Amino acid sequence: MNELPYTIDDIRRMFLKNNIIWKDHAAQRMVERDIQKYEIKQCFTNGEIIETYITDKPFPSCLIMGYTDSNRPIHVLCSTDGEYVYIITAYIPDNIKWNDDLKTRRQK
Repeated sequence: MNELPYTIDDIRRMFLKNNIIWKDHAAQRMVERDIQKYEIKQCFTNGEIIETYITDKPFPSCLIMGYTDSNRPIHVLCSTDGEYVYIITAYIPDNIKWNDDLKTRRQK
């Protein structure tokens, strides 16, 4: 895994402070996919970074995989400027693109 300038704990701290910016794309996809904001919070609470995208602009981003309280898996793509966490998109991972652990991509 490449080095991010932040950790999952940094993201959790910003989220708990409500230092969150919901990108329009994320809000649209969350409605389409029936994902609630509280489920994103639950994902961040118990989740882990499973992929990193160091070269993303304007800030490096990461993919977080976690579960809701009802054990629903969620992937959240986010980034941070060190003060705010930016929610870019969220989706429910499937076994078509992801292995059974929902953390590693299937080989093409």
